[in-house]
Amino acid sequence: MNGKLIFVIALTVLVTIIMIQNMNVISFRLLFWQLEVSQLLLVLIMLGAGFVGGFTTAKLSGRKTDRT
Repeated sequence: MNGKLIFVIALTVLVTIIMIQNMNVISFRLLFWQLEVSQLLLVLIMLGAGFVGGFTTAKLSGRKTDRT
């Protein structure tokens, strides 16, 4: 196994553990709005936003993302 695969597996396990432990409903306030949302959903949205932001930054910087 190479290092990237081990890292992805470890990250997947960590995210799964975090998601299982955070299934409560929380009150989320944004400026004038208040939403009742599951912590699990909020974690997934933030994880996706971080992935999209990192991917977009890598593409716009012009660097090659695959350095094998």
